This record gives sequence, C-alpha cells and structure tokens, in this order.
Amino acid sequence: MKHTRIIDLLNNTKTLQEVTVKGWVRTFRNNQFIALNDGSTIHNIQCVVDFENTPEETLKRITTSAAICVKGTLVESQGAGQKVEVQVSKIEILGDSDAEKYPIQLRNRPSLEFLREQAHLRVRTNVFGAVMRVRSVLSFAVHKYFQEKGFYYVNTPIITGSDAEGAGEMFQVSALPFDNTPRTEDGKVDYKEDFFGKQTNLTVSGQLEAETYAMALGQVYTFGPTFRAENSNTSRHLAEFWMIEPEVAFNDLAANMDLAEDFIQYVIRYAVENCADDLKFLEGRLLEEEKQKPQAERSEMALLEKLNFVLENNFKRVSYTEAIDILKNSKPNKNKKFQYLIEEWGADLQSEHERFLVEKHFKCPVILFDYPAKIKAFYMRLNDGTEPGRETVRAMDILFPGIGEIVGGSQREERLDVLIEKMHALGIEEEELWWYLDTRRFGTAVHSGFGLGFERLVLFVTGMTNIRDVIPFPRTPQNAEF
Repeated sequence: MKHTRIIDLLNNTKTLQEVTVKGWVRTFRNNQFIALNDGSTIHNIQCVVDFENTPEETLKRITTSAAICVKGTLVESQGAGQKVEVQVSKIEILGDSDAEKYPIQLRNRPSLEFLREQAHLRVRTNVFGAVMRVRSVLSFAVHKYFQEKGFYYVNTPIITGSDAEGAGEMFQVSALPFDNTPRTEDGKVDYKEDFFGKQTNLTVSGQLEAETYAMALGQVYTFGPTFRAENSNTSRHLAEFWMIEPEVAFNDLAANMDLAEDFIQYVIRYAVENCADDLKFLEGRLLEEEKQKPQAERSEMALLEKLNFVLENNFKRVSYTEAIDILKNSKPNKNKKFQYLIEEWGADLQSEHERFLVEKHFKCPVILFDYPAKIKAFYMRLNDGTEPGRETVRAMDILFPGIGEIVGGSQREERLDVLIEKMHALGIEEEELWWYLDTRRFGTAVHSGFGLGFERLVLFVTGMTNIRDVIPFPRTPQNAEF
C-alpha cells in the first residue's frame, strides 16, 4: 500500500487530504496521541486516535517501537510544535513490540555506552537517527564533489599483499587450516599453500593502487573500507573504518592543499545546508552533554558555530618547523601543561599540540606541511636542499578544532632512485612493490593525494565525541558483535 514519508507530510501545506503513513511508535499518550517516526526526519508526526471508536485490543498493541500503518486526514495541528497532524480513521498494527522487553526505554535517557550494546536498535533513537542521516548526506556529498570535478571513482582492493603505511598492524587473510598449518623446512608458515599463494592482509589504505590509476586517468578517488589491527581501545580508533583518498597526477603539494581545503569546505557546507534539523538537534544534545563537564573541559564553540568556523575561515598554512617553534615557546609547554612536552625539532605532534595550534594560537583551521622525513611514510617526496639530520618531506596534515588531525596527505615521491633508496632504508623489498615502482619507470610525473578518515569527518560534523557512535556497527578490540 502506498504511503507518504513523514518528512513530506510535515512540509505539506495542503491539509484536509487523506493520507497513509507508516512508521514506528515513539510514544502513545492518553490512549489518544501517537508520536510516529519513520526515519525520514528527526521530527515525529502526531496521529490523533478516536479512542472511543477504536477497539481496546488495538489500543493495547500501540506500544513503543511497534510498527503501524495509519490512515486518516491531514489537518492543522491544534498543539504547539508542528503545523500538521493526522486525524486517524484506521490503524493497522504491522509488527508488535513488547514494551516491557524492548531494551531501549527512551524515557530513561539511555547512555551512549548502553546504546552501543544495542547497535541494531539504537538507530531508532533521535540521536542515532540524526547521526546516520548526516553520515548518509556526507557520503553523497563526497561523491558529488569529486564527480563534479571530473574525478573517476576507483575501487581499490580490500585484500592486498602490500602495506601502504609500513605500519605492520594489519589483519591477515588466510584460508589455511589453523590446526594443521603447512610449514616450510625452516618451520615458517608456507604461504605458497594458501589461497593467494602468498601472505595477504586486509588493506590499510587504497593509496598505492589509486596512485597507479591517477597516472593513467589523471585524477581519481577511492572511498571504501580500510582496516587497522591496532589494539587501541580509545574514543578515536576503529579497527574497520572508511577512507576517502583522492590522487591527482601533476598536482604538487600546494595544489594538494588547495584541493583538500576546497573539498572539506564543500562537504561540510553541503551537510549544513541539507541537514539543518538534524544538526540543530545534535547541537542541543551537545550543549546538554557539555553542561555535565567541568568548565575547563567544555567546548568554546557550539556545533554550528564550529562548522561555520571551518567554512568562513581560510586554512592557515604553517610549516612543521614554525609550528614546533610556536609550541616550544607556548605557555602550556613552558608550564609543563602538555602531557607530551615539545623539546626539540623532530617530535611527532600529538592531538593536544594540534588543537593548541588551531584553537588557541591561530584560531582557524591549520595546514601543517614539510614534516621530518623520519616520522612520515616512505612514499612522501623528499624536499631538496635540507640539512643532514633535518630532512623533510612534502607532507601535509589538516588540523581542526576539537579533533586535531583530520586529513593527512603529501606530494608523492616521483623519482625512482630516491624512492628505492627510501624503501631500502626501511627494509621494504623492491620485489614486493615492483608494480608501484613501474609507475616511476614508465612516464613518472609529479603527483599528490591525501587521505581523510570518513568517521573523523562525521564525528566533527555531528559533534559526537566517540567514533564508535558515528558508524553503524563499530569494530573495536574484543568486539565484533552484530
């Protein structure tokens, strides 16, 4: 039976028409007022029941989270809060819900931690409905931006034999039996007997493969799942997350920074313009959450103010060397307020340092560039003319208020001899990445790209504080439920 989405009914100015609406009961008051939601909007529609002419057996079945179909007349609402409501002429119970057993009791304001244990049902709450609608809109905006700019969408492998990051913290993929693993003569696992004939893992990044496509199609992007086997049980880490990775031939570092800044502002603006109701609700939720914190830990900006802060300010471009000088001479460092004190050039910046630069010093988003080679990946282009021991690479990170690093990227090392030398220094075998080196042998050119963890972006835009709350089914250490 055809029905109308609640978002369309609430935006409708034509009353006194017959409508059919389906959804899940949020509340049922006084045997008369149903708050119905179908997921299309943060707002419920009120359905007014003629309880005197409705069978008692039906009224008893209108419980929290029951699925129902309502037919009736759309009329101007008598109460405050919304313009229209439905005067019910017929109710059909599509799916019962035992209110005593339903695990999410909305009146008790369940904690986000509890709701993580109910990940299959938590999206029926206002908070998670809003977060997941924003996530969906942001996802669409990512594709919209790149497609409008003439990028080609490339699906890079999820199973890979290479480690793009050189991190070594990867999930292994194997079809070998655990109880009778074939071994070589020296007792090591014989991967030649495995499904792919070699050791393989779940990907940590599609970058290397995307680079090869950029060197043929010009400008490409990947947007897919990536995996890290880090045993990090924090509010900022997931074992499975989604990455956005554009790669562009002939772009140097400056062009890469331009692209990243333009892209981020585009997708955030798209969410602000298309998720107004959800973001307004999430801003209110964040304000309530902030009231529970000590004054010193509260955000200086409300959610929409923070989003507009990114949209209205040009990103400040600062070299790593300049940033280190600022941090070294800062009050928190001198007064030993930083957990990780900055003592010398070459230090790997932590979130507290990144946030200080953005929120306290520059008061705008910051792009740091030209990092020490020692703390960055092998594929980043080595800067010419740097002094021995202080070699830098054409890397860049974008830093945001409240979150620190949100984007990491670089101009890629296009010179074959330099790339091989860097690989040797890190113990990376040429044979392992022969195909990657071929792009430097046959028509090499300057090229650049960056990676943006999608969940970090959703975290920033929604104002949520735990990354497990911005992905439908989080995968974390000791947790692969659902």
